[in-house]
Amino acid sequence: MDFNIFLVVLVIGIALLFDYTNGFHDAANAIATSVSTRALKPRTALAMAAVMNLVGALLGTEVAKTIGSGIIDINAFALSDDTSMQRAGLIIVMAALVGAVVWNYTTWWLGLPSSSSHALIGGLMGAGLASATQVHWDSILTHVIIPMVTSPVIGFVLAFFFMKAILAWLANRPYHRTMAHFRILQTFSAAAMALGHGLQDAQKTMGIIVMALLAGGYGETHNIFDAATGEMTIPLWVKLAAATAISFGTYSGGYRIMKTLGSKMIDLDPARGFVAETVAAGVLYTAAYALHAPISTTQTITASILGVGATKRLSAVRWSVTGNIMVAWVLTLPAAAAVAAIMYYLFHAIIPL
Repeated sequence: MDFNIFLVVLVIGIALLFDYTNGFHDAANAIATSVSTRALKPRTALAMAAVMNLVGALLGTEVAKTIGSGIIDINAFALSDDTSMQRAGLIIVMAALVGAVVWNYTTWWLGLPSSSSHALIGGLMGAGLASATQVHWDSILTHVIIPMVTSPVIGFVLAFFFMKAILAWLANRPYHRTMAHFRILQTFSAAAMALGHGLQDAQKTMGIIVMALLAGGYGETHNIFDAATGEMTIPLWVKLAAATAISFGTYSGGYRIMKTLGSKMIDLDPARGFVAETVAAGVLYTAAYALHAPISTTQTITASILGVGATKRLSAVRWSVTGNIMVAWVLTLPAAAAVAAIMYYLFHAIIPL
């Protein structure tokens, strides 16, 4: 087998491994509140989330295009017929993926709901900088940094005021019967959240696989660019592979992080769980379809949980746990970038060009 073909297959395999880790790392995003309020049993919730992740992954490609072409520029490698240049491009993509996977495993082990999206973007940035590849800082600012700051704020504010409105509406209603109704509603809100997770996160892996195909010189073979419009397209097999990997990862579970989101930050009732999931899902859909921005499902649902929790009282939120989560948020981009840079130098040293 040609070594470049081997590298392409290897990079795609690592991309699907990242997608799998994304699934079990972020499974808690969709279902932690539903499980903690006993609206759904854990395995039932995981199965539902896996199916909705699969469906969501097939509903769009705009986020995939942002990842595939909007973070670093691999055109120099993709347009070259030189196998050494193609190999160098594949090393960059592989280093970025390894940086993201290492950070995902680290934060999963610690039970911290960090962002798989930002781990991947950080990995691309680190590998890009280490290889002196052009990094699209304007696109990163527009599609990553600004949404990274604004999406949690929007999630918190919307969840807080939506919950306040719900509380006013339910003021004179019987508590236990009302909570029983919200447990039923949580099935739908959790499904909406899982759909949004698939829509956002599976697409990021699609973008990485497309980058690997381009860097390896297989862009034309797989019709990556539409002949009529020149726009990037995502092959069906790439969509199905990414959707399947994230779904299997989701079903394998993420109980460490689920516990953090579901009960360690704040004790949730079904009404608050429903509002947090509904608001977070709405933010995810808006970012994917209107902004084409790869936002963090983790940050969005965490901020929404904090928003509904703050309607009790500020002291109801366990701020020490929340502080640890926020530290992980801040560290994700630079930590994944640092690991990716190290891996780039390592791969560059041991893989012949």
